[in-house]
Amino acid sequence: MKKKRHLIAIFSAAIVATSSLLAEEKAKSPADGYNIHVLVPHRHEDGTVHGPYHHYCKPIRPEIMQCMIFLSADPNAELVEIEYFIDKKLARANVTLEQWNKHFHDHTKEIATGRVQVLDVSPQKAKEITEAASKTDGIIFHLWPMGARVPNGDVMFPTAISHKRVEKLEIPR
Repeated sequence: MKKKRHLIAIFSAAIVATSSLLAEEKAKSPADGYNIHVLVPHRHEDGTVHGPYHHYCKPIRPEIMQCMIFLSADPNAELVEIEYFIDKKLARANVTLEQWNKHFHDHTKEIATGRVQVLDVSPQKAKEITEAASKTDGIIFHLWPMGARVPNGDVMFPTAISHKRVEKLEIPR
């Protein structure tokens, strides 16, 4: 009888501990869901090419996806950039031609270069992701200067290697 009560106590403790762990796992945070992994080089404002950068992305609205960008996939890699993928209709209707030429890039053209790699998913899922991304423009905020020991407040705006200035912003229908 003592043995049976002891086993019941052990199993009860295990159930309570497991329930607590499951409750902790279910807690949501803004960092949840960054599971679209993309690898792409960027061209910095001085014209130099850096990377490739590891983008960990998630949709935050139907027309916007945001990415945390790291130099490597190491668990302790520094967050060096943030990129927003914005539906072309929304981006182009809300920025000036000057802003777009200076800070934005067309993901259709970037994907067409063949430099974009969608990692950790099947080829079919990668194709779906690139098709969705091709309907967006990107803006990157580089937060940690190359070679600096710490971020210092300088922010740069790299673009895609394929970025070309345009004379007019075409808003897709």
